[in-house]
Formats: sequence, C-alpha cells, structure tokens
Amino acid sequence: MSRHPAARQRQQRHVHAVLRHIDRHLDQPLDLVALAAVAHVSPFHFHRVFRAWTGENLGDYLSRRRLTLAACWLCNEPAASVLTLALRAGFASGEAFSRAFKARFGLSPSQWRGASAAKRQELRNLDQAAQVALRHDGPVFSDLEPDMHVTLCQRPAVTVAYLRHTGPYGQAIAEFWRDQFVPWLHAQALLPYAKYGIGHDNPQLTDPAQCRYDACVALPPGYAPPADMLTMTIPGGLYAVYDFRGGVPEIAQAWTALFAEWLPASGWGVDARPCFEFYPEDAFFDPATGEFSCQICLAVRPLNS
Repeated sequence: MSRHPAARQRQQRHVHAVLRHIDRHLDQPLDLVALAAVAHVSPFHFHRVFRAWTGENLGDYLSRRRLTLAACWLCNEPAASVLTLALRAGFASGEAFSRAFKARFGLSPSQWRGASAAKRQELRNLDQAAQVALRHDGPVFSDLEPDMHVTLCQRPAVTVAYLRHTGPYGQAIAEFWRDQFVPWLHAQALLPYAKYGIGHDNPQLTDPAQCRYDACVALPPGYAPPADMLTMTIPGGLYAVYDFRGGVPEIAQAWTALFAEWLPASGWGVDARPCFEFYPEDAFFDPATGEFSCQICLAVRPLNS
C-alpha cells in the first residue's frame, strides 16, 4: 500500500468499490480484468493490491463470501434445492459445492440445513456479540417481542459518507461510533443528518477479524464532499423494515431473529443489496443506559425471482 496519505485514501476508495462490486455480483462470474478496472489498477497488480487491503487473495475471498451466503440461503430458503443454491453461489456443480461447504463448515449442505442454530454456532466457534442470540435451540427473539411486526416499503437510494470498522461487531461497534464516528461527524458538520449502519458480513459465519462495518451519514443536497471522504450510494428498492428499540445485545438478537425466524416464513429472500440499520434524524438514544432506536432494513426479493 502507498505510504502517501492521499494515494492511500484513493486506493482505499477503489478497493471498497471492488468489494461492493463483488458482494453485489457473487452469483455471477467475476472477471479479473473487470475487477482491476474497478480498482483502477492493472490486472497484473490487482492481486497484490487486493491482498494488501483485505489480507486474503481474491480466490479465497470469493470462496468465503459465496459459501457464507450459501449457508444463509440454506437456512432462509428451505424450499430451494441444494443444487439451485450451489449454482446461485457460483459453483459449477453440486458436488464441488458440497466439498467446499463441508471443508469450511464441517457439515454437508443438507446436514447444515437440518442442524440447530446452536449446533451451527458450535461448529463455527466464533466469538461475536451475536452469539447471545444463538445460545439455545428455541425461538431466539422470544424474550424481546412475541410477534415481530415487519413492514415492506420502498426506500430511495441515498448517497452517504462513511467510516469503516473492520473487526468484531457488538460492543466494538458502539465504541467505534462513540470514539471515531461521532467526533468525525462533528468535525464535518454532519451530525444532524440521518445515519446508517451497514454490517457487510454475517458475524455468525465470519471470523471476527474479517467482519466489515460502515458507519454512514446521509449527505445533504448540494454537499460537496472533500476529496479524502469515503462516499457510496446505498441502493433503493424494496426493504423489509422492523422498528427496533433496545441495546447492543438486543439488536444482535433482533438481526438473528429476522433472518432465522421471520425470513424463512415470509415468502421473501434477501438480495445482493446491503441490509442496514437506519437512524433517522430524530432517532432515540439514551447515553445513560445505551438504549437506542432504529429501523432494521432487509433488502428483499420474492423467492421465485
């Protein structure tokens, strides 16, 4: 990576753009030349730059992300065949998918689909805040709210500036907001505007050191971001929305319940757009207790599409 701050920030923007491109096209063939163009580097230098920023080579990253998505699909789409999900995840055959899946998760795809949440967590043995939501086999959200009221709504695309945290979720995210994101918002005069939190990786299936989280703020009309500011567009479209109020442990449980309980019974699946937490300008926050409110937004599509 470049030692010059301006060049390093530019390269960081380009690598983040590559990761967004990959995450939104994991069900498609990904061409090295096209990825290098997104990164604004030559194909010859792409692998070196990619590994320098992610700590993984491209092939390992693609395999990990595709298998993680497939593991979620196996639980969230019970009617879909293993072969259908294998092909959607970019594998050429069910056999190749099953071998790679078992090598990563210790169970075949069919065994994974039939295992309890606690058993899947035990196999992964990850130290994440979301483990609290997987400590038993029963309904993970029963202590919070018996009936999750989820609504479907169209959300517009929004341009945001963001800071990235790479590492464990849970309390570390709260500290990231307090120690880095909020002071940065003050410095940029952006504190009054709506905010978003995007967890790009499933913390139940991804090693803590590899989890990516973006703390984002909506940019007001006419705002000209400085050259060193990271920006992106959160896609619009149809989202399933749950109004949340609670603390850090409870929001981990809420995310788990949405994916483990509401989604499989809903007739909807998640698509390649990011899911996020939306904090409107008047969002509630109690600094004394740590309680806060937000909307948890899942990017959804009909299961037959």
